[in-house]
Amino acid sequence: MTYGASTKRTRQRGAAILMAMLTVVLVATLASAALWQQWRAVEVESAERTRAQSSWVLTGALDWARLILAEDARKGGADHLAEPWAMPLEQARLSTFLAADRSDTLAADASTNAFLSGRISDLQARLNLTNLLQDGKVHPPTLRMFERLFTQLGLPRAQLDRLVAQLLRAQRASAASTGTDRGTNARADGPLWPQEPDQLAWLGLDPITLAQLLPHITVLPERTPVNLNTASGVVLMACLDGVAQADAQRLLDARRLSPWESLDDVKKAAKLPQLLLDAQRVGTSTRFFSLNGTLQIDGNLVQEYSVVQRDVMNVKTLWRKRPLNPAIGPVQTTPAPTMTADF
Repeated sequence: MTYGASTKRTRQRGAAILMAMLTVVLVATLASAALWQQWRAVEVESAERTRAQSSWVLTGALDWARLILAEDARKGGADHLAEPWAMPLEQARLSTFLAADRSDTLAADASTNAFLSGRISDLQARLNLTNLLQDGKVHPPTLRMFERLFTQLGLPRAQLDRLVAQLLRAQRASAASTGTDRGTNARADGPLWPQEPDQLAWLGLDPITLAQLLPHITVLPERTPVNLNTASGVVLMACLDGVAQADAQRLLDARRLSPWESLDDVKKAAKLPQLLLDAQRVGTSTRFFSLNGTLQIDGNLVQEYSVVQRDVMNVKTLWRKRPLNPAIGPVQTTPAPTMTADF
């Protein structure tokens, strides 16, 4: 009997120890789950706070850039690369933009790990794909510009032919879908009209060809002349018939010393009697700009790309795009009609 009672007590103690261990494991599991949930909530709240902070700072930077462009319009004259808007903002600590008084001490402390940089670029320094079409047909002078561009870059002519054909299809499809084209052959089955050069891949453009074209082309909502004050040497050779590489380099050197106020100044600097300058295709001023802003907060990098249109003193945002950042959120593209403002 004594042996049986001892065995029974041993089994009871073993069961109690096993139950205690199971209880400890259960409590540890629940505690770990609670800690993980708390950590996840903190991370989500931190990401949302970073998103909100980034949005406000980049919106402020966009308004600041629009103000610079509006002030430039107030002064008048041609647009060139020696003006304040063309000077890039190198990466700077955000606290340097705050007033160094007591009221901004907390804000300055909070912004010590935030860095802002940005650049305003002239979109009319490039060849505008919208110029290729006029009244539903190919515009021959603009087509010759793109032919010269493709030749300079060593790109196949077949790619240009495909691009033009697909743009025609996209324009006709857009006209048919909106009811502006009432022709019997109007069909809305073409590709979408691109809103930015990156989207030319929709039209079947080769990735290598697209990569070489991107620095020299743009897609704007209306026909625009090329600003000769800001165009690169490649674009100058493409938009000016009869201008060789040496001529383009001489023009670049001349405008660096003295930006051109009119097309007459360009012709004098070119010293080419045969050069013809059409004010509908080339000029010395700009209405469309791109704004690139980069904000770094506590290691998180947020970038935003905006396109603005300037009409005299009115600078309006056409759209904004924020590339994918896993720590911040997905791509955000905004038409932004509410961003229109007069300065």
